Amino acid sequence: MPNFVLERKAGGRVAGVDEVGRGPLAGPVLAAAVVFPSGVPRKLARLIDDSKKLDPEARLAAFDALRRSGRAEIGVGAASVAEIERLNILHAALLAMRRAIARLPALPELALVDGDRPPLLPCPVRCVVGGDALCLSIAAASIVAKVLRDRAMTRLAVRFPGYGWESNVGYATPFHREALLRLGATRHHRSSFGTVRQLELDLPEPSD
Repeated sequence: MPNFVLERKAGGRVAGVDEVGRGPLAGPVLAAAVVFPSGVPRKLARLIDDSKKLDPEARLAAFDALRRSGRAEIGVGAASVAEIERLNILHAALLAMRRAIARLPALPELALVDGDRPPLLPCPVRCVVGGDALCLSIAAASIVAKVLRDRAMTRLAVRFPGYGWESNVGYATPFHREALLRLGATRHHRSSFGTVRQLELDLPEPSD
C-alpha cells in the first residue's frame, strides 16, 4: 500500500497528480490532483491504493470515502479528443494535469507527479516513477481520475452504443476493434492513433 512519507518529508501543501486514459482509442484523457492538507486518517489511508490494483467496488469505495472525508482537496482536469489530436497524447495528458492543479482551492507548494515527464506547473514539481504504487496522494489522484473517466465513458456509451464503452471505457478490446470495423469511428475516437487509423483504412468501400 502507498504511504505518506514523501508528503511528510516535503512539508506544506503537497499535491499528488496522476492521469488516466493515455492508451484508449476513444475518449478524453483525465487527470486529478489530490492534497491532504492535514494528513490522512488511518481508516481512509487503508482504502487507498494504486487504482489499477483495486477492483471496481474497492475503487468506488475509496473514491466515495475521499469525497466524504473532508480531509482531501481534489482538482480534476481533462483534455478532449480534439486536444489529443492537436497536441499528441503526451502533451494532452500534461495539459490535463495543469488543469487539475488549477482547479484545486489553493496552489500547492509542491506537486508529486506520477511518471517521468513533468507538466509545466505554477509550482515546483517532482516526478515519481511508479508513484501511484508509492505515494498516497498520487494513488488517491489515480482513483479519482479512473472513477471519473470511467463514468464519462459510460455516459458516452449511452449516446454512442455498440462500442462497449460501458465496459471497455474506450480501450482496444477485441469487441471495440470489431465495432470500429463494423460501425466506423465516432467523433470521440482518436483518429490519429494508429489502430483507429488502420481500422478506418480497412473499412470496405461502399457498394454502388
